[in-house]
Amino acid sequence: MTPADSEARARYVALGDSYTIGTSVPAADRWPNQLVARAPQLELVANLGVNGFTSADVIEVELPQVAALRPDVVTLLIGVNDVVQGVPEATYRRNVGLILDELVRQVGADRVLVVTTPDYTVTPAGADFGDPAIQSAGIQRNNAINTELATARRIAIVDIYDLSLLAATDASYVAGDGLHPSGRQYGLWVDRILPVVSRILAEWAPG
Repeated sequence: MTPADSEARARYVALGDSYTIGTSVPAADRWPNQLVARAPQLELVANLGVNGFTSADVIEVELPQVAALRPDVVTLLIGVNDVVQGVPEATYRRNVGLILDELVRQVGADRVLVVTTPDYTVTPAGADFGDPAIQSAGIQRNNAINTELATARRIAIVDIYDLSLLAATDASYVAGDGLHPSGRQYGLWVDRILPVVSRILAEWAPG
């Protein structure tokens, strides 16, 4: 690859939790990695996702790293640990609003993509992290908050929630830990995410 080719690629930073860092799957199977493999114009310069992170952790740990990474495109997937840890919905709403506002300030609303949270409660280990019915309802409420806040800011959002439900009846969609998505499931996510990112990249020009 020549320097000119490198400069022509959009710098991509992924923010989030275990679903972004791809707990229990090889790096190549993580959805951000699968995304860049299928979108050659995109360069993954940093995956800042950390297992167990909440929206507050993104604000404290991940957001401060974004500016120095100079991203052209940023994705955000956060919320499941807010549910597991009992973070009030009002607090979650405030945190996500702060995250999105800062990302809009840094890269622009048309360069940010929000991905909804999957439902871990349908997996074999799902019941280990709270009452499945209660936790599932909480995930869906947080996804609704994400959708509302992103839409209000004209930020693209991709809903993968229904894809996660496939894990209820097919173990191939679950990673080896019995809890997180497998690379196969992440591939289905990318099927939905890729067209949106492709539209973002079609309007992006190297700065």
